[in-house]
Amino acid sequence: MKHIDIVDVLKGDYLGKEVTVCGWVRTSRDSSAVAFLELSDGTCFSRLQVVVDKAKLTLDPECTRNGASVLVKGEIVKAYRGDGVELNATAVCLLGACPPEYPIQKKRTTLEFLRGIPHLRLRTNTFNAVFRVRSIAAQAIHRFFHERHYVYVNTPLITASDCEGAGEMFRVTTQPYNAKYESEEAYYKDDFFGQKAGLSVSGQLEGEVAAMAFSKIYTFGPSFRAENSNTTKHLSEFWHVEPEVAFAELPDIIEIAEEMIKYVISAVLTECPDEMTFFDNFMEKGLKDKLYNVVNSKFGVLDYTDAIEILKKADVNFNYPVEWGCDLQTEHEKYLTDVVMKKPVFVINYPKEIKSFYMKQNADGKTVAATDLLVPGIGEIIGCSEREADPEKLLQAMKTRNMDIGAYKQYIDLRTFGSVPHSGFGLGFERIVMYMTGIENIRDVTLFPRSVGNIS
Repeated sequence: MKHIDIVDVLKGDYLGKEVTVCGWVRTSRDSSAVAFLELSDGTCFSRLQVVVDKAKLTLDPECTRNGASVLVKGEIVKAYRGDGVELNATAVCLLGACPPEYPIQKKRTTLEFLRGIPHLRLRTNTFNAVFRVRSIAAQAIHRFFHERHYVYVNTPLITASDCEGAGEMFRVTTQPYNAKYESEEAYYKDDFFGQKAGLSVSGQLEGEVAAMAFSKIYTFGPSFRAENSNTTKHLSEFWHVEPEVAFAELPDIIEIAEEMIKYVISAVLTECPDEMTFFDNFMEKGLKDKLYNVVNSKFGVLDYTDAIEILKKADVNFNYPVEWGCDLQTEHEKYLTDVVMKKPVFVINYPKEIKSFYMKQNADGKTVAATDLLVPGIGEIIGCSEREADPEKLLQAMKTRNMDIGAYKQYIDLRTFGSVPHSGFGLGFERIVMYMTGIENIRDVTLFPRSVGNIS
């Protein structure tokens, strides 16, 4: 059906003109002479007010119910109050009725309640704003890399190798649930691929292949981790931004990561003003000031060893003890960003035992050229490293972890045929959306969250 998007109507270009709009009723008010409907069609965060003169038009009560979908014809006029526009209706037609038991009501719409109705929660202000910000942020990421001559590649979602070497992969199989074999080898020989396969935890290994041909590449797609972690910042299926850059050492990739974060935040602040004001008012007071401060400040850089000393001297009873060699927990990360640095900070040179096999070993023999970007309120949002380019050191790291060397032959070959210093990082897309919106639970920034025990 021919109609005008509400986002275009609200620009004022149709003032004095007859238009047809479609949308869902978000609220309605009634008096003896006039009825008011607020419509949203999802094309913008703002709503269009429809004014119905009851002396000229009989309004079906079903058209006033919250959640009902309607088609409205009428003239666009200057709003009675304010600088905007509204629609004086000449016809209101019901497209889809919505019964009184429609679950989205003001008195019940907590985020926890809405997680139970993911198919309807997008119609609320909060989720309308979240996914609009998510969309703009995704576009900004693509623009950032395109403008800097990166090649966009799509890495496989089904793989035979575990990028992180942690064994937290979902298995992909066509074998029946009751298949019985004398050995694991025999089981997988009869499977679809003839060997063990799983869902990718990261596109990095394949991304490095592309970087050895194009110098600068990025991938932006889903990753899957069968990690039994039921926290507010973990998902089993999440979206991953992963650039790989040839001829780049750790300081170079840190600079790229900082530039990208600032670029994306700036785009959201510029292109989503109404949404960001909403989040500032209702999710996190001072959110916009925090984000402007990020854009306009230089990120900190802190050596892991120095970070451990700061944490050990802190007058705080951490739940997790702090010693050199430990992996930083969220409470440690938040202390460093929120209390000490008061801005995003790159923690660099982690102990090699707590980082992945592919990270470049530093000259001290104890640490690797790796960094995590920690941001206030969230903790880690980027994991980053220079990759080990020495094939002997890479092989030794893999053997130390008892990894299947044969499964990584192509990866090792990259270090044999024209290897170069190269670096990359992984950005958890949902985490930066959380940071920009003030949303505290990662399940509230993805359409249908997948986590331990939840696939609804």
